[in-house]
Amino acid sequence: MLRVPNYDLASQYVSSQNPTNSDTMKKIFLLAAMFVPLILAGSSMAADVAENWTKHCASCHGKDGKGQTKAGRMAGVKDQTDAQYQAGLKDDKMFTSIKEGLKDGAKEKMKPFKDKLSDDEIKALVAQVRSLKK
Repeated sequence: MLRVPNYDLASQYVSSQNPTNSDTMKKIFLLAAMFVPLILAGSSMAADVAENWTKHCASCHGKDGKGQTKAGRMAGVKDQTDAQYQAGLKDDKMFTSIKEGLKDGAKEKMKPFKDKLSDDEIKALVAQVRSLKK
């Protein structure tokens, strides 16, 4: 009769060479546990468009986009809800205006937000302005 010494060691070697579904699931779970926090952190870094509008835009453009604030009237802010005004406003120009700011000669009409907002946040604000059209 043939005897295999240390059968337990041999079975451990075989099982380590043939991972089970349980082992695969453990690896998937560990990978997910590592990457989910990174994904969530990235999405929370970009502020909500409503939060950005309130923080960076509403003081001049108003919560409703009509520009009827003290600062908005002083700066001559246009009514963003006006369909006729929006028809002449191109998305790329709006994006550049938010990112680089607006000047009238040497006078700054709107400060640049390139150091405060990401490109994605600026694109979201452009979409926000488009949603104000009546």
